[in-house]
Amino acid sequence: MPFPTPPLVQPPAPAAPGAAGRAGPQSPLVLAIDAVLPQTQCGQCGYEGCLPYARALAAGQAQLNRCPPGGDEGIAALAGLLGRSVLDLDPACGKHRELHVARIDESRCIGCTLCIQACPVDAIVGAVKQMHTVVAADCTGCDLCLPPCPMDCIEMVPVRPARPWTRHDADGARRRMHERSARLLREQAENDARLAAKARHKLLELDTRSDLAQEELARRRAIIESALARVRQRRASEALAGPSERPDAERT
Repeated sequence: MPFPTPPLVQPPAPAAPGAAGRAGPQSPLVLAIDAVLPQTQCGQCGYEGCLPYARALAAGQAQLNRCPPGGDEGIAALAGLLGRSVLDLDPACGKHRELHVARIDESRCIGCTLCIQACPVDAIVGAVKQMHTVVAADCTGCDLCLPPCPMDCIEMVPVRPARPWTRHDADGARRRMHERSARLLREQAENDARLAAKARHKLLELDTRSDLAQEELARRRAIIESALARVRQRRASEALAGPSERPDAERT
């Protein structure tokens, strides 16, 4: 599913020796590399998505031939952008194939939601104990929904009529990935708020418990305060993390 660098993206000049290590997590070089990658978020490159792979490439920590969905043209585009030699696709990462999408055998689906949780672009819809289905137009063909399915009721099928994966597809996949990330962060924040409110209520309740020994009160208070501290620490970590280190990486 190869495609060239988007015409509206002006790639930077090839990095000078030693410059790669100075590329920041959201530097123009990282963003230019990410714009070349197919945004399938499949992880075949060994990283948890296209943006982490882009960061590793910009830092000189990864080879440019680790993206099977991008194919030979993707490798050539990365080589031109980075001023490196073109390499053959690393067979350890997989093979380039025509565009596939996931298909669920709905008669066997038990509604476990594990495939929904695994999908990096929210291309599977359903609810607990209800039938799931794939939005084929949004599926990137990443295969990540296959391993967690306990019923083995998902298969990857070639798109017919066959067509290439386009820049429009990639841009849409990137947008859905970021929307998913934002949703997961919002849901985590809402859950943290509920847990924190419950913990604070428990602390207030402990102050009224005259039936408990001081040692037991101290033990319970320590447990609750530890839980509150974990919530605060998670919020602080998420505030410092880049998009790919946040919950959307937890397909995982």
